[in-house]
Amino acid sequence: MKKSLGVHIILEFFGCDPNVIGRRDYVEKIMAEAAQKANTHTIGTFFHQFKPHGVSGVIVIEESHISIHTWPEYGFAAIDFFYCSDHVDADKALEVLKEGFKPARISRLEFSRGAVKELEAHQINPEQVLSFV
Repeated sequence: MKKSLGVHIILEFFGCDPNVIGRRDYVEKIMAEAAQKANTHTIGTFFHQFKPHGVSGVIVIEESHISIHTWPEYGFAAIDFFYCSDHVDADKALEVLKEGFKPARISRLEFSRGAVKELEAHQINPEQVLSFV
């Protein structure tokens, strides 16, 4: 039995090349490749180039989302990867991200989200759920 509904990985990449993490087109390409290699299914994407510098973007996946915010002036990228499927291979995504952004140092925190025991203790009767259809 599953212990949680999903996994949330928070990555901090330090010492990245500012010319790499400052380009929306390149950041989007690497993020899309990471999502694909992790065996996720993309629903939609949105990436934005800030002036004078920085990129923010999100890839919505059937399994949840992958997002990034970059600060080229600090060589820093903050990446979130939240997924709710046993078929996702987060380590393959991380390999792509490391190869693409070439950080000097990485911080990784991983959390379980939606503990099943806690959810079961607060489960709602399906008849109580409102229908908006």
